[in-house]
Amino acid sequence: MPALTTQVGIIGAGPAGLMLAHLLAQRGVESYVLERRSRAHVESRVRAGVLTHSTVEMLCEAGVGERLSREGIVHHGIELRFGGASHRIDFDDLVPGRAITVYGQREVVKDLILARLSDDAAEGQLLFDVSDVELSSAGSAQPVVGFTLAGERRQLVCDWVVGCDGFHGASRHWLPPGSTTAYEHDFPFAWLGVLAAVSPSAAELVYAFHDRGFALHSLRSLEVSRFYLQVPRAEDLTRWSDERIWAELRTRLETVPGWSLKSGPILEKNLAPMRSFVVEPMRHGRLFLAGDAAHIVPATGAKGLNLALADVKLLSRALVDWYEQGRTMLLDGYSDACLRRVWNVQHFSCWMTRLLHTWPSDDAFQRRLQLAQLQHVVTSRAAQTTLAENYVGLDQV
Repeated sequence: MPALTTQVGIIGAGPAGLMLAHLLAQRGVESYVLERRSRAHVESRVRAGVLTHSTVEMLCEAGVGERLSREGIVHHGIELRFGGASHRIDFDDLVPGRAITVYGQREVVKDLILARLSDDAAEGQLLFDVSDVELSSAGSAQPVVGFTLAGERRQLVCDWVVGCDGFHGASRHWLPPGSTTAYEHDFPFAWLGVLAAVSPSAAELVYAFHDRGFALHSLRSLEVSRFYLQVPRAEDLTRWSDERIWAELRTRLETVPGWSLKSGPILEKNLAPMRSFVVEPMRHGRLFLAGDAAHIVPATGAKGLNLALADVKLLSRALVDWYEQGRTMLLDGYSDACLRRVWNVQHFSCWMTRLLHTWPSDDAFQRRLQLAQLQHVVTSRAAQTTLAENYVGLDQV
C-alpha cells in the first residue's frame, strides 16, 4: 500500500495532540494523529480536571468550548486547611476577572475528538489502535513515521513530526543521544487518587496540610468527587481498602469545626508517584515535543494539562507561520519560549508541593518553618496574590 502523506504527523491523541490537529486544521494545515490506544480508552482516562483561565479562553476561541461553558464548574477561589482552620484564597479579590474551571481532561478529549471527526476533510486522519510507531529521517526535509494498523505496516511521510504521546511515549526516545539534557527530580511520596460517586463536600478545592500527610478534596462534577492522599512513594495500593481510604480522608480533612466529609462508592483508585521532569531543548530537526512528552510537573499546582495546551498553541502558530509566510523564526524559538513558561510553572508547582506535604527527612524545626510559611501565605495579601496569579494561570501565551 502506498505511503500516506501529510504536512504534520502528530503522535498521541491526548489533549495536546488533538488540540494541535484542531488548531492547524482551522488554518488549512493538514495533519494525521496516531494513537496507540483505542478511542474508548482515551475518552475514559481519568486525568487532570482543573483548567486555568487562559486554557478556558483558548478552548472557547478554538470553537470547542460549548460543552465546557455549559458543564464546567467555575471556582473563584481555593481553600487552604491547616492547624484546625480554613483559609480561602479569593481569586475575585486578588486577581479580578480570572478564575479556574473544573472540567475533566477526558471531557476535553471527547470534545476535541468530536470536533476532529466532524470535519469531513479530516476523515481517516485520526487513527487509533496504532502500534510499533517508529521515526526515521528526523533530520531530513521529509521525516517518515512507520506504524502498524490492523496488522498492516504503514508509512506516514510528513514535513514535521510532533510528539504528544506523554512521558511514557516513544517520541522523546527518538531524540539522538547527547542532543538534549534531561532534568528530573523524584519526590519521596506519591498520591493515592480516588474517584468516588458522591457529591462534593465543599464548594471549592480544599488543600489540606496534616501531620499524617497532604490531602486534597476536588471534584469532577456535581455527582462525582476526586480525592488525593499523600502516601509513601513505594506504597502498595492493595493495602488501601475503601474503608481505610475514607477513614484517612476524614482524619486529614475533617479538621475544621462543623465540617464533615460525605462518602460513597469508590469508582477508581490509582497511585501516582510525584515527579518533576524537563527535557531541553524540545526540538531536534523536524521533530518537536509537546506536553508530557517534554515535561512533567507535580500535580499540586494543577498545571500539567494547561502547560500541554499552551505548548501546542505556540507550536500551531509557528507551523502556520512557516506554511503561510515561509518564516522559521517562531519554529526556531518554540523550545525557548515553552521552556521559560515550563520552568516558571515547575517553580510554582514545586513550591506548592513543598508547602503542603509532609517530608520524611524533616525534623521538628523544619516542620515549624513550614507552618510559619503557611501562616505567612494566608495572612499576607502579597503572598496570596502570588499564589492566586500562578494558580489561575500565568501560563497564557
